Amino acid sequence: MTVLNQTGFVQPTLPDAEQVSANAELFELLRIPSVSADPAHTADMRRAADFLQRKLSALGFTARVEDTAGHPVVYADHLKAPGKPTVLIYGHYDVQPEAPIHEWKTPPFEPTVREGRLYARGATDDKGQVYAHVRGVQHLLEAGELTVNVKFLIEGEEEVGSHNLDTYLREKAQQLACDVIVISDGSRFGPDTPTVTYGLRGLSYIEVHVQGARRDLHSGSYGGAAPNPIGALAEIISKLKDDSGRVTIPGFYDGIDELTQAERDMWAGLPHSDAEFAASIGVPELPGEAGYTTLERLWARPTLDVNGIWGGYQGEGSKTVIAAKAGAKISMRLVPGQDPERITRLAQEYIPTLAPAGTSVEVKALHGGQPVKIDLDNPYVRAAGRALESVYGKAPAYTRGGGSIPIVATFREVLKAPVVLVDFGLNEDAPHSPNESFALKDYHNGILTSAAMLRELGLRNLADV
Repeated sequence: MTVLNQTGFVQPTLPDAEQVSANAELFELLRIPSVSADPAHTADMRRAADFLQRKLSALGFTARVEDTAGHPVVYADHLKAPGKPTVLIYGHYDVQPEAPIHEWKTPPFEPTVREGRLYARGATDDKGQVYAHVRGVQHLLEAGELTVNVKFLIEGEEEVGSHNLDTYLREKAQQLACDVIVISDGSRFGPDTPTVTYGLRGLSYIEVHVQGARRDLHSGSYGGAAPNPIGALAEIISKLKDDSGRVTIPGFYDGIDELTQAERDMWAGLPHSDAEFAASIGVPELPGEAGYTTLERLWARPTLDVNGIWGGYQGEGSKTVIAAKAGAKISMRLVPGQDPERITRLAQEYIPTLAPAGTSVEVKALHGGQPVKIDLDNPYVRAAGRALESVYGKAPAYTRGGGSIPIVATFREVLKAPVVLVDFGLNEDAPHSPNESFALKDYHNGILTSAAMLRELGLRNLADV
């Protein structure tokens, strides 16, 4: 089946029988509640890993489930193309918790199709996207067109920080050796815009704890004399950015890689509307660092955001109390030139100096990740661009991602191979949120794109990719 678009491009589509089969297999995987954060789902994690191992074995891969100190990984390889590139495809089978369950319109682990969208936890993040690669390989195998070597590494701890994958990579570096690493675990620029992502922000995640009196105090007996940790926390947070939206931590911006004019021009040409973006999230305007466009702030500028805050009485009715302590979780998204350990240390040194009289402040480091930027002249990036154009009929947008995939930097360090990020999802898929979804059209196009990328690499010598 083919589809003719308005430009005359004949868009490839999966045969109907292949769509039905690909959908059914993904539905089966989505029914497994592989929530890595919840120990109650430990057996489900193994079920999901076993499902993938059996599927890849059935395709002729040497596939196995390998244990780590936490949840297992699935490793598989199909090495039958001597002299051709070896492509390592990475993804994850674990998913976010389904809470708040009452906001789901249909059960999160019972895949449901509504108006062309597949609703289920993990539909886009990342079961649907990684399974598109599994089916992309199958598409080529059934046509006798898989002419590259392929390895899969599918982990079960991405949603909880990939804590054991670093050790696994270092121990299995020889087994995982490859020419290029392909990852699909994010969102395209827009519904009609195929996208190659060439950068990711890093992360420094901290907790701020403010202590006042050694116990909660009666606000009538002590108000006006005792320190108030909640007020102190609000005061501290208000001082972490200036009026122009810049982070005030001394040294925070030192050494960062500034945007090139070519990048600013490239992004300025993308079909973006601030008004539409604001409307899509239900706000009247978009605040941010002065001097930069919305896309520049999203993709290439560092940020500081309060992700959670607590302290004092929060039940029904009133309780006149001055809380003894308060706290906040704060994430800082980082750009190339910023090291997460250094940024965390700077925050730990600076934030306690903002403590109002009578309070003390402790800043705890939680976790972090290195920012990544990929050379646009990389031959594998060019191959991905050609593959996307063959499926969508238009050249892809080249963007950076605002989020973080910390393991990407470790891949580059340990395996010494370039990473290509080709995302099949959209922000409107609502990853991590109730009613997460994945358009079936995007899933099917992901299968075709995966096959096209592998075909592109197999048609050329490494030097000509």
